[in-house]
Amino acid sequence: MASHHEVGKKGELLAADHLRLKNYQVLHTNWTYGNLELDIVARYRGVLIFVEVKTRSTQYFGMPEEFVHANKAQLIRRAADKYMDQYGLLPEEIRFDIIAITVDKEIVHFEDAF
Repeated sequence: MASHHEVGKKGELLAADHLRLKNYQVLHTNWTYGNLELDIVARYRGVLIFVEVKTRSTQYFGMPEEFVHANKAQLIRRAADKYMDQYGLLPEEIRFDIIAITVDKEIVHFEDAF
């Protein structure tokens, strides 16, 4: 059985491929700053998008998207601020999405999730 890290990495690869198929430009995957992380940073139609990927090998504990709580969303927002600072990006239109991937590789993309 694959570890949860392996499941997560496979999910992030599937999510990045999914975005590319939708003509998103994937700028970074697994970007980190200290203890902050962004799973995927992409651009689509002039919008900078920060994507949190949640992959679950079982639905026993709930759907993947249910695991992005308020605290996690706040960490992602902080990471997005650091990302824009690091790359000298001025405040622009940004969006926070969730891509949920289930055991059967069903991909659900929640745009503007938080």
